[in-house]
Amino acid sequence: MNPIVVIPSRLAAVRLPNKPLAEIHGLPMVVHVLRRAGAAVPPVGPVIVACGDAAIAEAVRAAGGRAVMTDPALASGSDRVFAAVEAVDPGRNHDVVINLQGDLPTVDPALLPAVLRPLLDAKVDIATIAAVITDSSERDNPNVVKAIVAPNSAGSGGRALYFTRATAPSGEGPLYHHIGIYAFRRSALIRFVSLPPSTLERRERLEQLRAMEDGMRIDVAFVDTIPLGVDTPADLARARMLLQPRGGR
Repeated sequence: MNPIVVIPSRLAAVRLPNKPLAEIHGLPMVVHVLRRAGAAVPPVGPVIVACGDAAIAEAVRAAGGRAVMTDPALASGSDRVFAAVEAVDPGRNHDVVINLQGDLPTVDPALLPAVLRPLLDAKVDIATIAAVITDSSERDNPNVVKAIVAPNSAGSGGRALYFTRATAPSGEGPLYHHIGIYAFRRSALIRFVSLPPSTLERRERLEQLRAMEDGMRIDVAFVDTIPLGVDTPADLARARMLLQPRGGR
């Protein structure tokens, strides 16, 4: 595999305006994500930010990162990722594209190598990650997406059967918190962005269901940590607390 990491970013958040540029201990949020992606061990590939706004590109470049401008009217983060990777790699030398959300400033760099693991199986089109839900408040929270997975014999992950905002599956056993980091085979990404939004995608408001409805295979690697997704001022305050430098107050 020859992966590339793409962080889609734009300013159009409603609950937290200008979210990618929100300051966390002297750096914009998107720069925290960029640096954590670059700290993966082993390295997973070059990291770029697919920017929908010039202000984001300026902030990324000021921090020494690589920014690619994309059409601000693009409908989704996946479309933005595709546009950016096509711009920087028109020869399609990178055969795997990791889509890393720009609002995960606490993301553990180890999650990037982890998301590649399912792609060792040539039958898998898209890989993603999930963790066992240990906080009971997440079980019935529609903002926490659940991955319904048929576990493999090793217990390290398995094939995704569905993703939902509902509390599922029923019965005894773990529920899995889906973490929205994806590794697409380049061919799968090309196919995915060519598809119209699907029925279940619109109903659940989950883009990955478009791929599943079209027959694409998504496998999940199980991980132990869940990064904080920042969507509100309260989330931002928590991120600042979690990322506070040692010795800070």
